[in-house]
Amino acid sequence: MHSYIYPCPLRWADADANGHVNNALFLRFMEEARTRMFREVLADDEAGRRRNAFVVSRASVEYRAPLHYREDPVDVHVRVAHRRAVSFELAYEIRDANQLYAEGTIAIAAYNLDTGRPRRLTDTELAFLDRYTES
Repeated sequence: MHSYIYPCPLRWADADANGHVNNALFLRFMEEARTRMFREVLADDEAGRRRNAFVVSRASVEYRAPLHYREDPVDVHVRVAHRRAVSFELAYEIRDANQLYAEGTIAIAAYNLDTGRPRRLTDTELAFLDRYTES
């Protein structure tokens, strides 16, 4: 098992008057990492993306240390903590080499936007998730 790592750039507007990155943005960092991680498994056409969509069903973040604005990106590590036939949970660490800033989890359900109902994960999606699943 290995993590997907996304070097997430920080933006000047992310910081408050004290130079701390706003805690609400950590969910955005997690989303950015997830969308880049899943690019290879998403359908190329709009109809396929609608039939084989994913929706977030739960998100949580535990803040470990303040993240100050800087020029260098912060790394967002993503791994699959659990998976089932229709859903999975991603575990995140927002960190650099010296500091863990936050840990989070996001539960995701496979979903068909056309029918408005959950769906089973495809074999391709399951194989993709297995590459990042904890042993």
